[in-house]
Amino acid sequence: MSDRNRPMGRKPGPVRITTPRPRDAAGIREIFERFQAANPEPKGELEHINAFTLLVAVVLSAQATDAGVNKATRKLFALADTPRKMLELGEEQVRELVRTIGLYRTKAKNVILLSEKLIAEFGGEVPTSREALESLPGVGRKTANVVLNVAFGEITHAVDTHVFRVANRLRIAPGKNVLTVELGLEKAVPPEYGRHAHHWLILHGRYTCKALRPECGRCLLNDLCDSPDKRVT
Repeated sequence: MSDRNRPMGRKPGPVRITTPRPRDAAGIREIFERFQAANPEPKGELEHINAFTLLVAVVLSAQATDAGVNKATRKLFALADTPRKMLELGEEQVRELVRTIGLYRTKAKNVILLSEKLIAEFGGEVPTSREALESLPGVGRKTANVVLNVAFGEITHAVDTHVFRVANRLRIAPGKNVLTVELGLEKAVPPEYGRHAHHWLILHGRYTCKALRPECGRCLLNDLCDSPDKRVT
């Protein structure tokens, strides 16, 4: 009904945003079986040497590309691959080494601050609990999930923009916000696929199920996808 024809005194109701209906368990298992068959050992694309350099790389990767972070951290990690070496390097030099990365001033400061806290409170080691990781400067839930998964082998689901998009499009764990999707993935992903799930979803979203022009013609899940974003050729 147009505003012109709407009865006097009645205002448009709130716009209701609905999420897609979750896929059934068999369908979700089929998705991850295909991911595993195509890429049995998916790897994250952030280069790192140890748990500390992984932590730093993920902190630096916020609002930046993995390729851009890797270009900067190759020189950084050659000089400092432990919290103590990072402190010896100093904030000014860290800032210069990562200045090609977005928000480099704040990120360099956080790298120094988290290095100080690792030495002061955790014996120079990266902690293995989510709570402890999230207590570090510049570390949020997604960063903690990546470190727990990649460095320590825990089943966690780090939800970035790619994972969020793919989880909704494929109806694996539809949700309106990042936390809802993460908790949905915890319940939906079969345990045997949990270790690699977020890597499969990230890589699929980055290279195939893209935001604006998904490459549906070469998607290994094309026949399972019923997303309104699907491009039919």
